[in-house]
Amino acid sequence: MRKTIGIAAFVLLILAQLAAFLYAPPERTMGDVQRIFYFHVASAWNAFLAFFVVFLAGVLYLVNRDRRLDSLAAASAEVGVVFTTIVLVTGPLWAKPVWNTYWTWDVRLTTTLILWFIYVAYLAIRAAVDEPDQRARLASIFGILGFIDVPVVFFSIRWWRSIHPVLIEPGSMNMSSPMVATLILSVVAFTVLYVYLTLYVRDWLEIKEELSEAKDRLRWTM
Repeated sequence: MRKTIGIAAFVLLILAQLAAFLYAPPERTMGDVQRIFYFHVASAWNAFLAFFVVFLAGVLYLVNRDRRLDSLAAASAEVGVVFTTIVLVTGPLWAKPVWNTYWTWDVRLTTTLILWFIYVAYLAIRAAVDEPDQRARLASIFGILGFIDVPVVFFSIRWWRSIHPVLIEPGSMNMSSPMVATLILSVVAFTVLYVYLTLYVRDWLEIKEELSEAKDRLRWTM
């Protein structure tokens, strides 16, 4: 199943790139640099999705103490940090020709950077605690609390003054139909990629944990 998802992600990513560079028209004022938008937004969406999975898996873990949920949360956090990093890299690349600066302490940019630090700290907590149950419990609590920043990032440009564009208005999108279709395709492609990467990392983490436990048992029997 994971292999099938990986193939689907590969095909969809190729189609998304073709659509972004060949099908979608250049934006009226920003020109071709706006094409970064499709990958920027798709990465942001999947960062939010990844951290929601961390939040949900953390809640469920605290309820039933299922180690598989903790592995899923850890994998999703790792992938989410990667997607957030892509957001923080593509954003300045898009901003430089439009705002004439790579970085400004705009509310959307600042809250996104805070989100990145939160989940890097989440991964650091996991790396610092050796005992599996304690690590899972602490990480779950931190992941649940850290998710508070996700809606803050999303609504920041609506709650505070911001130079970040608002492209999605209630009931409409401020883009042409080819742009909307390309954006949807990009989001779908990146979402399938997120699923593949998360399953891959989760399986690797579970194998790593099983090997660690096997070594501990072997050490005690010697």
